[in-house]
Amino acid sequence: MLRILVLVSIAMFAFAANSLLCRMALTSTSIDPVSFTLLRLTSGAIALAMLSFIALRRNGSNCPSSNLWRGLTSNASALGGVTLFIYAICFSYAYISMSTGTGALLLFGAVQLSMISVGLARGERFKRRQWLGFVLAFTGLIILLLPGASAPSLFSGAVMTLAGVAWGVYSLVGKKSTFALLATSGNFILATLLCMPLILVVLWIDEGVFSLDIAGIGYALASGVFASGCGYAIWYGVLPLIKSTTAATVQLSVPVLASLMGWVVLSEALTMQIVIASFITLGGISLVMRK
Repeated sequence: MLRILVLVSIAMFAFAANSLLCRMALTSTSIDPVSFTLLRLTSGAIALAMLSFIALRRNGSNCPSSNLWRGLTSNASALGGVTLFIYAICFSYAYISMSTGTGALLLFGAVQLSMISVGLARGERFKRRQWLGFVLAFTGLIILLLPGASAPSLFSGAVMTLAGVAWGVYSLVGKKSTFALLATSGNFILATLLCMPLILVVLWIDEGVFSLDIAGIGYALASGVFASGCGYAIWYGVLPLIKSTTAATVQLSVPVLASLMGWVVLSEALTMQIVIASFITLGGISLVMRK
């Protein structure tokens, strides 16, 4: 149980760091959403492929490229690659025109609905204590986000909701993975390939929309290699060990962690509202995770 808690905690910190890096890139640099997403997915795919190669070499005397390719193709899934791409591009575009709090509330609300609905449909059930924990966690999230949230446009809200549903489906797909690292690597490669037709469409519409700068590239690479690639591989590794309903609930910790990171890194205000909401949310998650 302790190992699962540690792995879940690392994954949630990675998700929060990813949110922080995305906000910093799209609000404080000139990088555009498509370039950010492409760099994020491509760098994550390269880093994960290298880690997969090393892992396969450790499991055998040698690792020809054919073995790596066979491992990636047999563990990745088309649904995983498509949902990862949809999540990544929608996440980037939605955060251009909505506040962090509103975006996180929509994103993880959609994750909750998709993952818990599927989990309950498959026969998973919360105990009374776990239902109490879930209600507390969601209440803490609302306390944290809703009072300071500004109403987004209908389009931005729909895009972020779609990102949440896509991430929920991606997480559910991960419960079936037997080799988390290879599955995540393959999914990242598929998602990167899906960026190519998007680039052609964007160039056809407006070739001047692409914009890059050093800081934006750095944030995108950090997001791709560490927060996304490594974080998602860890998440795929722990998903088969927990219920879908539990996996959905623990992700409510991400907005809390992101707020704390914003306070440390960006000097954002840490109010009593954030402190209280954090204790309620994390306390609720502990009830859900407890055996």
